[in-house]
Amino acid sequence: MPLPTGAPAWRDEFSGKTLDRTKWSFDTSRNAQGWYNGELQYYAADRRENLRLENGVLIIEARNDPAALKSRPDYGKQQYSAAKITTQGKASWTYGFYEIRAKVPCAYGTWPAVWMMPEGSYPWPKGGEIDILEHVGSKPRVLHANLHTELFNHAIKTGRGAERTLETACSAFHNYQLDWRPDAITVGVDGRAFMRVKNDQPGGHGAWPFDKPFYMILNLAIGGDWAAPKGMDPKVLPQRFEVDYVRVWSAAK
Repeated sequence: MPLPTGAPAWRDEFSGKTLDRTKWSFDTSRNAQGWYNGELQYYAADRRENLRLENGVLIIEARNDPAALKSRPDYGKQQYSAAKITTQGKASWTYGFYEIRAKVPCAYGTWPAVWMMPEGSYPWPKGGEIDILEHVGSKPRVLHANLHTELFNHAIKTGRGAERTLETACSAFHNYQLDWRPDAITVGVDGRAFMRVKNDQPGGHGAWPFDKPFYMILNLAIGGDWAAPKGMDPKVLPQRFEVDYVRVWSAAK
């Protein structure tokens, strides 16, 4: 896939001592009622055990520590803790090239993701969803990329996506990339595309809502219908999702 030239329009190299709150916010919105897909985590905000910067790397760590969570006012009786951060309301983009250098955990039940959702209020999946990277512990070393729209999504078994095996996903950093254009969305790793979806299906916005600003999300979920269909083993924790940088190049004029 073609790589961009020039400096990124937006970036976070995670070189500071703490998360840059001018660029990112914590998402804890569903802790009390529980998160989607049968997931088992509590997403903590400003908790070093779950999110910190070390040597220029963002670390999102999932832990088995329910006793430490019980005093929190939005505690939803979760056994596991992790973190989820977004650029919502701080930075969003339409089109462009996106690169996230990261290393994923491969333990059963882990579910790291890099994905994008639309700014504004849209019931899922009408606004669209772009999954640049998903990796689930039930399928070690297999990368997933997906697009979700009203007419094409996994809930109605019409989803459009792809998989790629990457043997070193858990042992080395790799560059996960999105090339988003008006006529197509391409996802790749280390400069090699493995998913390309064209804007060529009928249905208008229901088929292609990818023409408005989307924000980015980084998170590490635990358990759930996909990552741990046979149940979660707490002995595999703690586990880390490590992100070296996030870089965004604007679309060519």
